[in-house]
Amino acid sequence: MTNDVILVDYGVGNLLSVARALEACGANVVLTDNRSKIAAADRIVLPGVGAIGDCLNELRRRDLIEPVLEFAHSGRPMLGICVGMQVLLEVGEEFGEHTAFGLIKGRVKAIPATTSQGERHKIPHIGWTSIAPPQSRESWKGTVLEKIEPGSTCYFVHSYTAVCDDPDNLLAVSDYNGRQVTAAVQTGRVFGVQFHPEKSGKTGLQIISTFLEMS
Repeated sequence: MTNDVILVDYGVGNLLSVARALEACGANVVLTDNRSKIAAADRIVLPGVGAIGDCLNELRRRDLIEPVLEFAHSGRPMLGICVGMQVLLEVGEEFGEHTAFGLIKGRVKAIPATTSQGERHKIPHIGWTSIAPPQSRESWKGTVLEKIEPGSTCYFVHSYTAVCDDPDNLLAVSDYNGRQVTAAVQTGRVFGVQFHPEKSGKTGLQIISTFLEMS
């Protein structure tokens, strides 16, 4: 196993914070938008903040969608963070419809503006929220969440949530005033987390460490 990790630089995301968290877990971080380096990587991290359309436009402008998709299909470990998770799905609905990677069937939809009781609540969903396996999943064994306890809290900042067509792709969920939001997704060796592990204290660092240990 090597601790080398490519942090994909497409001008979007908390690159410095993510890089520091990876380094704190022992990673040798290479921040790059070089297609050849991405293709040859042992593992990659795809960050992202803001609107999904803007992120996709920047990836296209830098001609990075194809190499990232090829990497995702290679079976090597990949981690998407926040909007870097959302782009794994087929379509994002923020500020219009945007065709995304399509690695996971489903759409990224707005979090309902009201609680399950019909009362208006704050959007975006910001703050520390616990995560748990969905009813469709017995455990987190073999995933980036394997070494954390259900009920652990992570730091979220988002207005949209991934809605997976196949429950097998749903890795973790959170409750926001009675509304289920997707906390993490998985397809093969590709993982995505809606929360920010780099801002989630010891829990986030454990998730990153588990990702770095995957061969």
